[in-house]
Amino acid sequence: MAWRETLILLGEFRRPVLTFTIAIIGLGVIYHSIARQAGEPLGSLPEAVYLMLTLAFLQPSGNFPHDSILQIFYFLIPVIGVITLAQGLAEFGVMLFNRRARSKEWEMAVASTYSKHTVLVGLGHLGYRVVEELHAMQENVVVIEMKPNAEMVSTVRELRIPVIQDDATRPATLEAAGIRRAKTIILATQNDSLNLQIAIKARSLNKDIQVVIRIFDADFAQSLHEQFGFVALSATGMAAPVFAAAAAGADVTNPISIEGKQLSLARLTISPSSQLAGKTVGFVEDNYHLNIVLVRHDHQSEMHPTDSALLGAGDTLAVLGGPEPLNHLLHDND
Repeated sequence: MAWRETLILLGEFRRPVLTFTIAIIGLGVIYHSIARQAGEPLGSLPEAVYLMLTLAFLQPSGNFPHDSILQIFYFLIPVIGVITLAQGLAEFGVMLFNRRARSKEWEMAVASTYSKHTVLVGLGHLGYRVVEELHAMQENVVVIEMKPNAEMVSTVRELRIPVIQDDATRPATLEAAGIRRAKTIILATQNDSLNLQIAIKARSLNKDIQVVIRIFDADFAQSLHEQFGFVALSATGMAAPVFAAAAAGADVTNPISIEGKQLSLARLTISPSSQLAGKTVGFVEDNYHLNIVLVRHDHQSEMHPTDSALLGAGDTLAVLGGPEPLNHLLHDND
């Protein structure tokens, strides 16, 4: 993330650098013209430009001129150079080390460098926990919140996660969060109708985006899943790790409580670069502390596969486990 911020900072200072460059060249042209008229010509125009540059950094080259107008350049240009350099370095340092001084435009600039990321709308208690889970899974996240809690924003930004303070119902805000390049959007506000409104706008801007939406009514959540393909989690599925797992690409059911433990059933496909490829069912179950209840390979499904069954790229698994083990498994599958 540090290199990303450095590149953006350099981009932010393109205008001052360009202005300084134009000024040096312009002053070099003026000096070259005056020097010819005063009878103290330089060898060439590039030499005059180089003289202005060395003067700006207090390293003058050549002999001190006799003409009074030319002498002014020798006193004026170093002052301009020192002021410009000091101001530029001060602003660069503030922007680099003081994240609180960065504006909404800065957060949008950071978000513009993301792709295949997750956009999370709603930095309440659930949203904050989801961000923590996604960060632990090393997922890139951009947060949108209209009225953020200052403490939460500060904590999230310390994780180097951009937080855009704006109205997510505006297409421009979703665009600023990189919705067209995102793989998933999570709607975690406490307003069902608002979540649905933003979900539909997000899908209109990116027809392939996966939508994970918080819905308090279980029946309504099921209807949204059937009609729109949204991963709609009702009030019974408010565990933040479940939202994070859904955002990571797994088809995860709402958790059920068994003797105080929250268990979900997740479906995932082993990717070609997955750490699970080449491992046995027993190895995965023992190391991730979950149960593989089904393996689908070459269009054939095997319920309760044996421990020695080998897993390969393209296999589909149905896995039963708690939120944390499922997230660990999903992370190693990416």
